Amino acid sequence: MHRVIYLIFFLPLSLFAADLTGSGGDTNLDAERTCFQTSAPFSGYGDIGADVAIVYGIGKDLPGRVRGWRRHGYHVQMMTGSAWGGYGDYLDGKWDGTKHWDEVQTDSQGALHSHGGDIYYMCPGTNFGNYLCTGIQRALDAKVEAIYLEEPEYWVQDGYSAGFKREWKNFYGEDWQAPDSSVDAQWRASKLKYFLYRRLLQQVFDYVRAYNHRTGSHVRCYVPTHSLLNYSQWRIVSPESSLARLNGCNGYIAQVWTGTSRTPNMYHGKLKERTFETAFLEYGVMQNLVRATGRSVWYLNDPVEDNPNHDWPDYQRNWESTLTASLFQPEVSRYEVAPWPERVFGRSYPRSVAPEDRKPIPPAYATELQVVFNSLKNMKQDDVQWDCGTPGLGVLVSDSLMFERGGPSPSDPNLGHIYGMAMPLLMRGMPVTPVQLENVAIPHYLDPFHVLFLTYDGMKPLSPEPHAALADWVRQGGALVVCDDDADPFDSVREWWNGNGLHFQTPREDLFERLGFNPRAANGATPLIARVGEGTVMWLRENPAQMANTPNGDSEFIELAKQAASEAHMEWDEKNYLMLRRGPYIVAAGLDDSIGGAPRVLRGHFVNLFDSELKVRNQIAISPGSRFYLLDLDRVSSDAPRVLASACRVIPITRNPKKFSMFVEGVTNTPAIVLVKSDTAPRSVKLGGKKIATFKYSADDQLLWIQFENNAERRKLSIVF
Repeated sequence: MHRVIYLIFFLPLSLFAADLTGSGGDTNLDAERTCFQTSAPFSGYGDIGADVAIVYGIGKDLPGRVRGWRRHGYHVQMMTGSAWGGYGDYLDGKWDGTKHWDEVQTDSQGALHSHGGDIYYMCPGTNFGNYLCTGIQRALDAKVEAIYLEEPEYWVQDGYSAGFKREWKNFYGEDWQAPDSSVDAQWRASKLKYFLYRRLLQQVFDYVRAYNHRTGSHVRCYVPTHSLLNYSQWRIVSPESSLARLNGCNGYIAQVWTGTSRTPNMYHGKLKERTFETAFLEYGVMQNLVRATGRSVWYLNDPVEDNPNHDWPDYQRNWESTLTASLFQPEVSRYEVAPWPERVFGRSYPRSVAPEDRKPIPPAYATELQVVFNSLKNMKQDDVQWDCGTPGLGVLVSDSLMFERGGPSPSDPNLGHIYGMAMPLLMRGMPVTPVQLENVAIPHYLDPFHVLFLTYDGMKPLSPEPHAALADWVRQGGALVVCDDDADPFDSVREWWNGNGLHFQTPREDLFERLGFNPRAANGATPLIARVGEGTVMWLRENPAQMANTPNGDSEFIELAKQAASEAHMEWDEKNYLMLRRGPYIVAAGLDDSIGGAPRVLRGHFVNLFDSELKVRNQIAISPGSRFYLLDLDRVSSDAPRVLASACRVIPITRNPKKFSMFVEGVTNTPAIVLVKSDTAPRSVKLGGKKIATFKYSADDQLLWIQFENNAERRKLSIVF
């Protein structure tokens, strides 16, 4: 028997109107709050009530799928892979009469890199870009509102194909070198991979821009991409921050989900999954990729993940962690709520067991998901209040993190040179943010930060421009903490700091010279500390990866961080949790490997949106490992009747003290609940003209819970008071 599922919806009526009229045409970005991607035609499993349906793939069935989703009220957009896809007609020569198998990413053993089966990763030349444009035209002809070119990915172990060798010769004007033959060759191979996908995306975006100019259309272009942290840890090169500078790029989808965030990392010498903390940093780096660039970002959450061999409790626990982490970025209020909803609501897991032992989605989880999907439409809130440790801390990261992941001298396999600085701060309840080094010269980009942490172990600045901006920031009062032992073999690669008249052994030396900071004057003292203008620079001669790999290896780092905070006139504050208010919502997480102390206790009147029954709770304890997404009933408007939450799409029709009616629709065969604020008990409740008895009213809480079975067909729900 299905358990009852409760629906919670807290949206102003003006937003419901967008659901009624969302049938294509010019898109109002305010009406795009949630989206999902699917390769399937419209179905009851996919009708999750989001604003945007992103149809996947550029095959011949694309126009029909676009029409189907549009008929059911969705804004319709299109996504396809930029590195891989069903592009066999290109490889086999059916598109232009020439076979292109030499353009497949290839490793040192000559193996072609498959994404699965006969789907291969490409080494993208301009001819492949022309091929993609022909498929994109099919989407443009179908009048989609936006184009998404996802996952521009070149694997570190690849770079041995004939196509890549040709591109090397054209790019560098010299013969190809095996990427693993030297650190210099590895660096140059990565820079070329970075360039190739940036060029491909610009080629396609230019094609769309020309179409817009020719037709008067306004089709937008986005890049769904993993975070810089994940690509670096998984040993993939992608253009990342440079995409924000491409003409015609409107923004990103931050592809952060259980599969990326459960990748183990090292903290205090223990390698394990830290899904929430890793996701917090992944979402943070994606927000700082676009902040101050004029681009926008969607945050992806995945209720399952690509690995089909976990069970439902695992999927649910990790989804709650990543979802919670995504809500700790109050500047972001747009979400991809589910890639492939059909694999969430229409498949059974784990796939590793016999078919008869696989389980479909638990009814309570199906309800919880729909409750959260709908609530995410209301995340654009002006009232933002943190309850956390010391804010204003950032860890600088560069796209070059991806360039040092291959032989012969790869950087720390667990990315300890970044996590070794970020985790000690985050585990103390400080909302530390990865800060994109390539963006620091953007005016006001560094304004939110008072203390920055930097290492050039495992990454390098791609140009000298960030150093001038960092030096100015320090002189104006910032505190810069550098953790670096100058032992990275990649310091010797052919780059700007040792060419064109410069002779620095490491890029750190150029930064210190710009700061006027002379380590030799310190007479061997460690750490080195100096005042620079109104600010402070500190140098701890240690690779952060060593701090991560050692129990309590971060003790000296934390003491230096405390001193840096003091120099920046900030109070040092540690907590074992993070909490953020966003209007009537409260997001909270207890940190797993944090400092000791009693749980943070909240008292009031709350509904936990992770609770499928939406029970009222008067006390919440934020203990280690706990995740909460709360609706604070004391912050809800007294205007009644009104829907507070729902596990289906809710479209109000009539609302007055005597009658409240609405259309409802949701994922077929899932239990639904609607939570309504009401001053009085209902006399009757009808769904589709028939009375239903499965409702409950609390006079004390002035809340009404209505339960029914969801259906993708729109039905009228009427409440008479």
